Amino acid sequence: MINLEQFEDEIKKNKIANSYVFCGLDEELIKESINSIVKRTISKESIDLNLIKLDGLQTTCQEIENACETMSFFQDKKVVVVYRANFLREKTDREGSKVYTEVSNYVKNMTPDTILIMYYLFNDKRETPKKNKKLLNLDKHMKVVHCDKLKKDRYYKKIEDMFRDKGRAIGKIQVKYFADKVPNNFDIIKREIEKLDSYAWGREITKEDIDKLLYSKSEDDIFDLVEYISQRKVEKALDLLDELLFKADQHMLIITSIQNHFKRLYEFKVYLSKGKRVDFFMSKYRLPQFVCEKIINQCQKFNLKQLNELIKVCVDAENKLKSSASDKQTEMELMLFKTFMVK
Repeated sequence: MINLEQFEDEIKKNKIANSYVFCGLDEELIKESINSIVKRTISKESIDLNLIKLDGLQTTCQEIENACETMSFFQDKKVVVVYRANFLREKTDREGSKVYTEVSNYVKNMTPDTILIMYYLFNDKRETPKKNKKLLNLDKHMKVVHCDKLKKDRYYKKIEDMFRDKGRAIGKIQVKYFADKVPNNFDIIKREIEKLDSYAWGREITKEDIDKLLYSKSEDDIFDLVEYISQRKVEKALDLLDELLFKADQHMLIITSIQNHFKRLYEFKVYLSKGKRVDFFMSKYRLPQFVCEKIINQCQKFNLKQLNELIKVCVDAENKLKSSASDKQTEMELMLFKTFMVK
């Protein structure tokens, strides 16, 4: 099992394996890695003949085998890509388990003139390939690549290159400011760069432009805190609360932010029950699509009664902080414990 940096070093040396499994949170990074293999393997002229893509959510092992066994045209190799191959997840349904078993047997004796590439996306940042027994098993016969976050310098450089590729001049200070505010996900980063490029068309991008268009990182922290509450992860929630208080010693502001987030989840839940879709939320709340999708996913982890009770817990904590001289840190922690008691 190798990381992204090791994979890129191998590609630069033209060391290309017969089969790969990519995994991680960032689909854009994974796609770029796959493209680097395709570019070194297939000419532009024959790409339509020698690149086969299969939907991992629907494909069968037989379809994968058939794609791999077909002859390449005017090339020594062809590439078969199985995208979003969810049968590689640790836990799948019966059909997914069947496809995985058949594929894992097939890759032991693959045809040498095909490069098979499969990938799937992690559910969240706590998932790792080393916890997935399926990947550990495949690692004996395939090259498993974990596309983790880039280190800071490489992260900044890649974002700067993405701006340059759009013909957009941007200062290094603005690049770092943008990079520190945007979620570390290149699918999201790509969309945010396109928005900034359109918004500041014909002039240099400023910090003010970035502030206007980017989703706040502090809101992202509140989202993570509520996610821990939904998963009943007490220690992680306490650690994150301590981190939030350390970064900004503003107890009332943090409680208000948590309360507002629960209110938004409640609103989303009501609208979803009326059949509203992502486009409606994007228009009503003026939020990017990825943010609306995250909130929709999170609100489904609570029912309306729970969200109503959670809002009351926040209101009670807010009133206590306003009316008493008790220790603020203790009150915040008590509030958090009460959220875990809501059923």
